[in-house]
Amino acid sequence: MEFESSPAPSRRSSENVNNSSSALLPTADNASRPNDTPAPEARSVLTRLYISHTLSTWNSRMFEFGAVLFLASIFPGTLLYASIYALVRAFSAVALSSWLGAQVDHSDRLVAVRHSIVVWQRVPVAVSCLCFIVTLSTDSWALTIGLFAVQGLLACMEKLAATANTVAVERDWAIVISNSINVPRQDLNASMRRIDLFCKLLAPVFISLIDSISTRYAIWTVFTLNTASVLVEYMAIAQVYQSVPALTKTQAPTTQADDINNESDDAHHSASPKVLHSLSESLAPWKEYIASPVFLASLALSLLYLTVLSFGATMVTYLLSTGFTSLQVSYMRIGSVIAELSGTWTAPMIMNRIGPIRSGLWFLNWQFACVAAAAVPFVAWDSSSRFVAGTLIAGVALSRVGLWGFDLSVQFLVQENIQEHARARFSATEMALQNVFEMLSFASTIAFPLPAQFVYPVMISSGAVAVAAVCFAAYVRKERGHLLHRSRCMGGDKASYQAIGSGSGLNV
Repeated sequence: MEFESSPAPSRRSSENVNNSSSALLPTADNASRPNDTPAPEARSVLTRLYISHTLSTWNSRMFEFGAVLFLASIFPGTLLYASIYALVRAFSAVALSSWLGAQVDHSDRLVAVRHSIVVWQRVPVAVSCLCFIVTLSTDSWALTIGLFAVQGLLACMEKLAATANTVAVERDWAIVISNSINVPRQDLNASMRRIDLFCKLLAPVFISLIDSISTRYAIWTVFTLNTASVLVEYMAIAQVYQSVPALTKTQAPTTQADDINNESDDAHHSASPKVLHSLSESLAPWKEYIASPVFLASLALSLLYLTVLSFGATMVTYLLSTGFTSLQVSYMRIGSVIAELSGTWTAPMIMNRIGPIRSGLWFLNWQFACVAAAAVPFVAWDSSSRFVAGTLIAGVALSRVGLWGFDLSVQFLVQENIQEHARARFSATEMALQNVFEMLSFASTIAFPLPAQFVYPVMISSGAVAVAAVCFAAYVRKERGHLLHRSRCMGGDKASYQAIGSGSGLNV
């Protein structure tokens, strides 16, 4: 089967970057555009893009959190099945994300996104919901375990589809659209990230409230919203595609990974063992990922997923063990998300003033300082005290500003430095690595499961941030020749920002 692809677009300078990050929808500039897209049409494109992205993210977040609640009702008194479910789901992303990214790179953009929405995301979720309903209604243990195995497989399919949708829309479509309608890319990235965070906060709360009334009602809610939103999301993304002609791919360029695969094919046909051929194909995206100019920056971002310092299940369990109530933890979670959202508004302004490399350096150092300040009391005092827990809460909440500011800085660097034909493959490999570190964070709490031992996962998480800071410092040193410039470390450097587009590096 042959796939159509388009040549990589020329990278634009950042002269059109402005500070219009105060609104959820960035305002398109009236300056000349590559495709002469009128401003009203630009806003229409953005609206439809955000509608599609919101529906996709909302349904994914709602199902991801809801499935854990449903399993807790089916298997009361144990977290074993929910843990197996989560680990299998994450492992599928580790094993297959790179291959999936390569498929997205070689496929027509609209076909790839539509398949990720309808075939591989909505159908598995709908079938999973029906399996949950049957499981709640049966007394057969064999049938329950059989359906659990089926749900695990469906969860892997949904996870991979969500990954494909993310790498296609956030890492590829966003670049083409911002170039075509002349919207500053860092503003578009920040708006997409705000949608992610809103859904991350509200979707679990929404499904939890319904589950508190009835698990069956919650399952049918997920099923109904999942199926009812398909048509809207399907049409919205199609209208975006039709409104931006640059999204149409025209030819398939040869890539480094393709060359490796071709060499593997030659070796295979000359009697090389089939297993070596398969191994070479599996490793090709990773070799390309490591050889990329932004590998160290991407590795630094991925390392931040090796953490328990977020308001996830692990840290919430610790906070409850120290005497906080569920309501108090909910308020803390809301405060943390507010801090995360503030990072998505701050990052575009900081990037516009000092450039994405330097802004990434400052945001990551801010995160490390906050995490270190939160970790010190665990070493010096009793980790079960509410004072220590309070310092952890404050440090983690403040660190989220740095986390998402750094995330957006690295995302911009990846978008600028990875060619169009390799964007999805690179981003999918990056997400696979992130899932590896996330699984290692699960392993840290399995090794130290008691609240009194939470100090060890905290120290491991702090160490991961420190290593990430070292990796990104090495990347900055490689690109700029130094880490800090005394006369400009706090000033604007528009020339260096523009230099990213031409690949000239940042020699300030």
